[in-house]
Amino acid sequence: MDGLLQELNIYNVMPEMFLSVVALALLIFGVVKGSDSVFTQIKFVIIALFAAAVIILSLPNQDSVSFGGLYLVNGFTNYSKILMIIGSAITLYLSIGYYKDNEKSKVTEFPVLMLLAVIGMMLMISANDLISFYMGLEMQSLTLYILAALHKNDARSSEAGLKYFVLGAVASGIILYGCSLIYGFSGTTNFTQLAVLYEGGQMSTGVMMGLVLLIVGLCFKVSAAPFHMWTPDVYEGSPMPVTAFFAVAPKIAAVAIFTRIMLEPFAGAVLQWQQVIVFVAAASMIVGSLGALMQTNIKRLMAYGSIGHVGFVLMSLAAASPNGVRGVLVYLLIYMVMSVGIFACIMMIKHRDGKSEEILSLSGLSKSRPMLAVAIAIIMLSMAGIPPFAGFFGKFYVLYAAIEGGLYLLAVIGVLSSVVAAYYYLRIIKIMYFDESTVPLDKMAQPEMKFVALCSAIFNLCFFIYFTPVISSAQKSAGFLF
Repeated sequence: MDGLLQELNIYNVMPEMFLSVVALALLIFGVVKGSDSVFTQIKFVIIALFAAAVIILSLPNQDSVSFGGLYLVNGFTNYSKILMIIGSAITLYLSIGYYKDNEKSKVTEFPVLMLLAVIGMMLMISANDLISFYMGLEMQSLTLYILAALHKNDARSSEAGLKYFVLGAVASGIILYGCSLIYGFSGTTNFTQLAVLYEGGQMSTGVMMGLVLLIVGLCFKVSAAPFHMWTPDVYEGSPMPVTAFFAVAPKIAAVAIFTRIMLEPFAGAVLQWQQVIVFVAAASMIVGSLGALMQTNIKRLMAYGSIGHVGFVLMSLAAASPNGVRGVLVYLLIYMVMSVGIFACIMMIKHRDGKSEEILSLSGLSKSRPMLAVAIAIIMLSMAGIPPFAGFFGKFYVLYAAIEGGLYLLAVIGVLSSVVAAYYYLRIIKIMYFDESTVPLDKMAQPEMKFVALCSAIFNLCFFIYFTPVISSAQKSAGFLF
């Protein structure tokens, strides 16, 4: 019995078990209390998420496996989970303000679905086997499909959910087929055993095909070009808190497992997969920057912007070095803070006849809402990568890793795409400060939105003062993959 418990090592999955119990309890609570319990549920979920983060901090930072090698905990997985949990908690906090403004849109299942998605992401991040990876991925994906279509009376939300489901199912099928090819030609699905088999970089054609299919499926999940086609429509059609959640938590989780799969089981085959990642990174930066130029809807603009940001993250991953993984982790943290901040600002832009998602609705914002205009300007300058804002440091560490890894052409593409991206980010500032407002804005805004926007703006403005702990923490976490 003791041997069985030692092999299961259940303590490693305590955060997931705790959140699962909370999710079941809140589901029953919501059924009993009805839609009026949404705010209470959201608050409980936020508390539960931070409690789970505390449990994660108590987990070992050294490699520790559970369930016979299916599940792995180390410094990298702990860092990624905490980052994802913080992003999820902030978007849930934002949703309180959103539902105060949109009482009729309240859905009892919303916080529970968010919590179940977080559990799936945590399982996916710590997966140490293709089977456990796929189970976590599907648990996350199924809840995200429902969240996208949460407002069933809204045609755009239903359309977003249907598109996401159809394309997501295709991507899941591609991933599963890739996993089956890897198993069929290698005889194992365990990451540790795969790392031993392909340590020398010799890989059969069948395994290589399986790996390519796996990369394709993962590129869909992180919305990297040319597998990004779902992102603008889903971002635009989903309810605002769900869009903010999509922009943050699933991307962090998917990038984390993407990084682990490339640098753990297939670390010895860098030369085989690196060229694929380089192509996808370049395509994402080009498509993201050029696609955003033509957008008039701010949610679609953020969607294309996120595709470009993913390109930078993958550029750092393509370096396949400790500094490359450090760049990935630093960029994810800064991207998370920028994203929640800009969505908080978008939620505060409300005309007297209802909310507007058009970029031109920001016209004259500096005169009617000067503090909001300042917050948006700071975040936009950070997204453009202009020093001394936080976004500059994210791009600096990514480009440093790419140049160190000899990926000079990719670094040049990254710099040029940043120049193009600066146009549409700076254009928003120009619209706020130099264009005349045509429709009056409602000055009322919920305190939750104000608080998140303020914290994001301060973080992006003052990051350069005290960035060393963030960099050293990311460096330490990256070391666990090497």
